[in-house]
Amino acid sequence: MGILDDIFWEALSGPQAKFASGGGAARRYARGFSPILGFADREHPDFEALAPFCDPGERFYVDTWSGPASDGWTIAIEKKMKRMLWSGELPEEDPALRTRPLDASHAQQAVDLAMLTNPGPFGLRTIELGEYFGVFEGERLVAMAGERLQAGPYRELSGVCTHPDFQGRGLARRLSNKIVRLQMQRGQQPFLHVISSNENAHALYERMGFRDYCETVVRVVEKTA
Repeated sequence: MGILDDIFWEALSGPQAKFASGGGAARRYARGFSPILGFADREHPDFEALAPFCDPGERFYVDTWSGPASDGWTIAIEKKMKRMLWSGELPEEDPALRTRPLDASHAQQAVDLAMLTNPGPFGLRTIELGEYFGVFEGERLVAMAGERLQAGPYRELSGVCTHPDFQGRGLARRLSNKIVRLQMQRGQQPFLHVISSNENAHALYERMGFRDYCETVVRVVEKTA
């Protein structure tokens, strides 16, 4: 099994440990970041070790785990998710795409856009995990994309979303290509996650140059006590 097979744990226990809470065999992104958990043993996750670092009512994403919920936790959602790895050429530069780097002053707009379009788990501090770029109409953020997980040579393309009023203009594709180009120029290997049932997004990423690496089960769990 390689790094990409267990990327949540590899990121939280490796290069992104400074953004994590917990320790030992169980970690989470700290409050304010993306609500993701990582475990050294994915099939026997140590939820008890994370209890002091999680609040009742908080929901988290857990990858590749099929057992029953531990006491004090419930499984709220279960879906299949595809992990896709870039296999294309270096995308060409797109000088016509006007973007701005996102920083703390844009955090609430980024969260609002993510909540509206649901690209995946997102928090106020998620944009601190990598470089994020946005397309604006005036001061209104209408599309964005950036980076989240990182471990070994792998860097995740994440947070790709466009406001419904601005969809159909190719902004998601162009922003994604911008991030992929940036990662490849650093010598990194781009990858991403897409829910298996989202056939339109999956087809778009295939046309861009991503290929399926694996399909896993992703669960959303809630701490209840």
